[in-house]
Amino acid sequence: MRRKLIAGNWKMNKTPDETVALINELIPLVKGAECDVAVCVPSVCLHAARAALEGSGIWLGAQNMHWEASGAYTGEVSAGMIKAVGAECVILGHSERRQYFGETDETVNRRTHATVTAGITPIVCVGELKDQRLNGYTNAVVTYQTAIALNGFSADEVRALVIAYEPVWAIGTGLVATDEQANETIGVIRAAVRAAFGDAADEMRILYGGSMNAANAAGLLRQPEIDGGLIGGASLKVHDFASIVRAAG
Repeated sequence: MRRKLIAGNWKMNKTPDETVALINELIPLVKGAECDVAVCVPSVCLHAARAALEGSGIWLGAQNMHWEASGAYTGEVSAGMIKAVGAECVILGHSERRQYFGETDETVNRRTHATVTAGITPIVCVGELKDQRLNGYTNAVVTYQTAIALNGFSADEVRALVIAYEPVWAIGTGLVATDEQANETIGVIRAAVRAAFGDAADEMRILYGGSMNAANAAGLLRQPEIDGGLIGGASLKVHDFASIVRAAG
């Protein structure tokens, strides 16, 4: 059995003080959770979040990082930098990074290699646009994105990575893939991993990341291929996020 993971993506929200307040409210609500829990906060909040999370068992995550260890990359942070402030995981290739900041499948792969080298767990996002789904290209898109993201890894490395399937048309729109649609597409992603890495696919966790919330989480998380959720807006509502965590137990 793959242990479920519920990861909150706070996006560009919360100051360091607000981060500490939200974490302090969250910790008692998810104490004893039967799944892994992570909060992925803005880079400027990582240090404050690490102190607030001490001893809670909740993972600290970042939302992006560069593939180089250092250099003339104004505004970027490296794997070594986020690890130094306690990050245990990092979101890579989120659709908003791809849409607004020029992220590509190839740069996602480079970033993923940098996280593995640094000993940080990557949460690698893949997913199709609305037009791609309507025209029947969903399976081809997620298979290709998965293959490029995992290029150059060994099966042993792949076992510990996390993929998040986020249909781009469902990010921040309130639209959600049906339980069956999400399960089917995650099954396609797992099949792509199995074709390249064999039974490592049975250990890799694949999350659903398209507007999962307190109302729909239980149905999605009952699906056999779905190993948790990458939670956007609902992760900023502490009781809703805690409800999702409980649904994963």
